[in-house]
Amino acid sequence: MFQHILAFFMTADSIVGENLVQRFMCKVQVPELQLFYGFQGMIENIHWEVYSLLIDTLIWDTQDTVGLKLDVEYGIVAFAAVEGIFFSGSFATIFWLKKRGLMPRMTFSNELISRDEALHTQFVCYVYSNLKHRLEDDVLCTIVVDASEVEQSFWDWYDNALRKPILGMNAENMKQYIKFVMDCLLIDLGSCPVYHSSNPFDFVEIISLEGKTNFFEKHVSEYARTYVQHSEDSEHML
Repeated sequence: MFQHILAFFMTADSIVGENLVQRFMCKVQVPELQLFYGFQGMIENIHWEVYSLLIDTLIWDTQDTVGLKLDVEYGIVAFAAVEGIFFSGSFATIFWLKKRGLMPRMTFSNELISRDEALHTQFVCYVYSNLKHRLEDDVLCTIVVDASEVEQSFWDWYDNALRKPILGMNAENMKQYIKFVMDCLLIDLGSCPVYHSSNPFDFVEIISLEGKTNFFEKHVSEYARTYVQHSEDSEHML
């Protein structure tokens, strides 16, 4: 019983400290309150460290200790699923626009953002690969597959909601693409693919290759043109 109480204290202090930083200190403007919250955050961090050391010291059974810490592994894998799967379908729809030469500024910004999200996913996978204790493979697969099924169900709903189908992009193609992305994520997390799905959207791969050529020569001027146009529009509006 006490091992779970210590685990609760450790987790609760971590949540309180995170809440202070992300919510209160960013919104409260009174200097005295900010000082107190900063000091409280430091105290909560000390509490977290004490409970963490108590768990490591008092709980001799390694399996019990691992069980208490598995929440971190669950969280990291779930985070990888969010970054790697939940954005993939939406990004693909914007890449579909770029293939047709439509809305170039929006598709360019989306391309840059998609690279950032890909980097985030790679970093999460790297962190997970360096953990001392990792999830059982079936547990890891369950988390990632469940996430992909949630994303697939969204595109089923979206496809039914569309009045007119989009040429070259329907729910079946999108679900195949999500399965492909999911298999890639599983491999990056050190597991094996489940669906062995192929990528039905050739334009996603083509665009990723195009982005590596003449990046600075091509795109810095586009940022400048976008900014100038936005400034001119703002002046006319004023």
